[in-house]
Amino acid sequence: MAIDAYGNTLSSTAATTTSSSNVTNPNGVLGKDDFLKLLMVELQNQDPTAPMDTDKILSQTSQLATLESSTNTNTSLTTLATALTASSQYAGISAIGKIADTGSNAITLTAGKTTDFEMYFPSAATTGNVNIIDVNGKIFKTLPIGATEVGVAQYSWDGTDNTGAKLDAGTYYAESAYTKVDGTAGTTRVGIYPIQSIKFDSGITYAKLGSGYVDFSTIKEVTGG
Repeated sequence: MAIDAYGNTLSSTAATTTSSSNVTNPNGVLGKDDFLKLLMVELQNQDPTAPMDTDKILSQTSQLATLESSTNTNTSLTTLATALTASSQYAGISAIGKIADTGSNAITLTAGKTTDFEMYFPSAATTGNVNIIDVNGKIFKTLPIGATEVGVAQYSWDGTDNTGAKLDAGTYYAESAYTKVDGTAGTTRVGIYPIQSIKFDSGITYAKLGSGYVDFSTIKEVTGG
């Protein structure tokens, strides 16, 4: 006669079948309740003339307590992670309408292609230029902007400098100096845009800056709009 982990009596045939069929816990692991049942079965079927050592019982009981504590901790951490994710998403929503700075005004020039980019003007401009520069601030190309309203303006650069010569493919930078309607000077650059909306996809928060979305975690600074 054999007894299974839950105290049920099995015939020798059933025990053999159970052993050979590799019956397992549906979840693939043993939980604290399973260990407790095993301990109870062990106590029920111990030899009365040689009962289980008290120290061994205490040790197993301690292991059960440790297992339950570990299970509770894992559950709490899972709940906390879910709460933090939700909090991060709500933080993104609260940033709508504010100004985001990606920390870079870089644009990429690809050989044989026109480079399109966007620039945000926080104030209306009467005149001004968009300058394409290198990492040292040297101006290669000047694009007149004319009268520009508040908002995001789009520009295209054919990859030539002010003499009409083609520049090498690579990374350049775009910034603007302009005159506001009230006659004061203003500046802006690529990489600074108002946050128009927030999108959630596969657990990642995206912010709409200009006509595209960027990972919210890549934004370097958010300021009041």
